[in-house]
Amino acid sequence: MNKNSSQPTIMQIIPELGAGGAEQGCIDMAGEIVKAGAKAIIVSHGGYRVPELARNGVTHINLPVHSKNPVTIWRNASRLKKIIKSQNVNIVHARSRAPAWSAWQACKNTSAHFMTTCHAPYNINSEAKRRYNSSMAKGEIIIAISQYVADYLVENYDVEPERIRLIHRGIPMERFHPTAVNAERMINLEKQWRIPDGATIIMLPGRITRWKGHHILIEAMAKLARKDIFCVMIGSDQGRSEYRSELEKSIEEYGLGEQIRIIDQCHDMPAAYMLAAAVISASTDPEGFGRIPVEAQAMGRPIIASDHGGARETILRGETGWHVPPSDPDALAHAIDEALSLTPEQRSILATKSMAHIAANFTKDIMAEKTLAVYSELLQSPMITKKPTEPINQYG
Repeated sequence: MNKNSSQPTIMQIIPELGAGGAEQGCIDMAGEIVKAGAKAIIVSHGGYRVPELARNGVTHINLPVHSKNPVTIWRNASRLKKIIKSQNVNIVHARSRAPAWSAWQACKNTSAHFMTTCHAPYNINSEAKRRYNSSMAKGEIIIAISQYVADYLVENYDVEPERIRLIHRGIPMERFHPTAVNAERMINLEKQWRIPDGATIIMLPGRITRWKGHHILIEAMAKLARKDIFCVMIGSDQGRSEYRSELEKSIEEYGLGEQIRIIDQCHDMPAAYMLAAAVISASTDPEGFGRIPVEAQAMGRPIIASDHGGARETILRGETGWHVPPSDPDALAHAIDEALSLTPEQRSILATKSMAHIAANFTKDIMAEKTLAVYSELLQSPMITKKPTEPINQYG
């Protein structure tokens, strides 16, 4: 515990605070740490979401922890050790590989516990890459955000199963619920996106990068050859202008310029989901978890996702959505056609099952309580006054 009080101090480390599931989870947990009566610190290289932290009583410290430069990583270890000592940090929780190396080194010869959250099954294409990734396996306890990620850790890094805690990501149900969205918000988006009157909207949210599968959806749209469908792809290219140009060229070549629109960003995703008759997650590589299928189901929308990774754990096959083979535009087109052919009664049944499924398994509250319980486990002292909604899910 903190030497000066019974209030524990939890320091999370993440490269930057921008868009993304890891960033959202970090911010969510910082707020929950404060609510639990502890002190929350986030160390990052900044980002547009930093102002959110002060409003929630979270301390932010800016360091170049985004850097993969070995010299910077080494220097960050020294900087973090000073913070650990000056702030009486009890737990250092790293959420990315480069910061994890610095944090692991910084915790040596201190009383601080070191833990990690593995957010993805990182590519291993060389022994050097394997070593770089291995920082995520050095935690006293490692949170895996899906069973898929837990299996990856055991199979590739010989992590003892007893060190892994399976804690799925969670979303705020008060925000992602159909009743939380009014008609005005939906109308505003329709106007911004210039959606044709009466169009049936399908949606692929996700940053513009090749493995998210935008090109697969474009090809599926061409195979569908339905003029009533309007496709919205929501996400920034984050400087990947070459891939975006490739997508725009493909849209033009297929003659889909009036049916597909790429939107840089959307600040009202709940309203966006409510506009969609179906939501697509066409990732060609397995997602560690994948927030899109969970958010779509919470909003009662039919979800179609590639049949691998976290989507196998979050979608009830044949009940709340469709799984299709990755990189298969024919299968994707067929699933879209099936989803759009649901009767009103079938859509209502699917929506009810989807919303109940997410509420029971993938909420921010469940994620927070299980993560706080991990902190308590490390501290050997309870951080929270109420027990988790269910026991901590261990690997296997």
